[in-house]
Amino acid sequence: MSWGTELWDQFDNLEKHTQWGIEVLEKYIKFVKERTEIEINYAKQLRNLSKKYQTKKNSKEEEESKYTSCKAFQNTLNEMSDYAGQHEVISENMSSQIMTELIRFVQELKQERKSNFHEGRKAQQHIETCWKQLESSKRRFERDCKEADRAQQHFEKMDADINVTKADVEKARQQAQIRHQMSDDSKGDYSSVLQKFNREQNEHYHTHMPSIFQKLQDMEEKRIARLGESLKMYAEIDRQVIPIIGKCLDGITKSAESINEKQDSQTVIEAFKSGFEPPGDVDFEDFTQSIKRTVSDTSLTNTKADGKTDPKTPGKSRGKLWPFIKKNKGATPEDFSNLPPEQRRKKLQQKVDELNKDIQKEIDQRDALTKMRDVYLKNPQMGDAGSVGQKLIEIGNNIEKLRVEVQKFESWLAEVEGRLPVRNDSSRRQSGLYETQNTVPVNNCAQDRESPDGSYTEDQSQETEVKVTPTEFDDDFDDEEPLPTIGTCKALYPFDGENEGTISVSEGEILKVIEEDKGDGWTRIRRSEEEEGYVPTSYIEVYLDKNAKGAKTYI
Repeated sequence: MSWGTELWDQFDNLEKHTQWGIEVLEKYIKFVKERTEIEINYAKQLRNLSKKYQTKKNSKEEEESKYTSCKAFQNTLNEMSDYAGQHEVISENMSSQIMTELIRFVQELKQERKSNFHEGRKAQQHIETCWKQLESSKRRFERDCKEADRAQQHFEKMDADINVTKADVEKARQQAQIRHQMSDDSKGDYSSVLQKFNREQNEHYHTHMPSIFQKLQDMEEKRIARLGESLKMYAEIDRQVIPIIGKCLDGITKSAESINEKQDSQTVIEAFKSGFEPPGDVDFEDFTQSIKRTVSDTSLTNTKADGKTDPKTPGKSRGKLWPFIKKNKGATPEDFSNLPPEQRRKKLQQKVDELNKDIQKEIDQRDALTKMRDVYLKNPQMGDAGSVGQKLIEIGNNIEKLRVEVQKFESWLAEVEGRLPVRNDSSRRQSGLYETQNTVPVNNCAQDRESPDGSYTEDQSQETEVKVTPTEFDDDFDDEEPLPTIGTCKALYPFDGENEGTISVSEGEILKVIEEDKGDGWTRIRRSEEEEGYVPTSYIEVYLDKNAKGAKTYI
């Protein structure tokens, strides 16, 4: 089955068909291109989605990542990022293995098609020229035959007429012979041209055009086969990433199976347990036995001495049940004394670890700069050793400050763990511990029942119902009269004041001092009636009023 024999007279239709075939191939290339764009955009969206829900550093989410369910979710996000990568691979492979190759193939196909049809048109023009020559020879032979016939008739007429001279007859006879000779020559020429045309036509329809049509058929079949191969490649590119996508999905399944609800429950216990013991039973107090109340040694209540009421809350009890402490409204103490014992210990330990890491970074930087300074001393042309020395002094100061901080937090940690005695009231005030600034005498029984955070419970003088009131820390910030100004200070360095209870200051800013450094390295200052807090004493220069007790200047 060949186009040359079956479609010998369909040159124009084949020209249109092959052009359509190339357009189909170009349409497929366009389809693959749009598919690659979809894949790359999908991969980008998947990556952005995964990145959006990734755990942020230094955030609450990072703290939550210790739970197995959160870890599984983060692993799922990581797998989705790899999943997105496979769609990028699909896009890249389709572009390089299908689009690029097909575009080059289409250009070759167009050139081949153009060459074949150019050759076919030349063959058609040649056979048409041969046909025109044949027609011309045929018409000339026909004309000469008619002229010879007329000349013969004229000669016979002249020969039969007795009135015509012999010379005229001879002339007509010669003319007829000439016309017969011309007719014979035209006949021979026509016969020769006809034979030539038949040969050319035979070669045209049985050799030249079948050869051209065969080339066109081969070209079209090659195009169709190439399209089939590309479609197979299209599927194979997808199939190649399926195992990797399957591994991504297996990873997600494995992450889901790694979730341990019991372990997460235990993590919640470790994260939030306070270290307190549950309160014991409240003993019955028999007020009929005597006017003065008798409180058992195991009672959780505490009675104010001499029946006095708290001057800050007249008619109301300042006592509280320690397991139900309200959260501070004010700043978070530096030593985390607002937290239950177990949580406080964890926070302090975490702070010590962070400070030790910072110290190690500074030490590593110091060692590197020391080596650099030694090199500069030996080779002055390489750099100024003096500039490095100044930097080493700064690093040494930073290390010393960090070590002081570590010692401070380690002392608090030792206190929590019971290795050191409890600090006095002055240090408790500065670190933000729960404390009562206007305390009143209490009986021994109440002291024995004091809660772990220093709070206690008492009943009202005229009521038997025990009420829970805010902590003394809340009272310090909510009920106290504003502290008087005892001097001014100038900020030597900027301070961010990111922790609760601190206040941010700018270099050179002048502020009011309302409480001196009690020995823990912090001074309490005020910017306005609503803005006050602690700043490091080493960051400011303090000027106390002359009439203030113990007026000094700190730098």
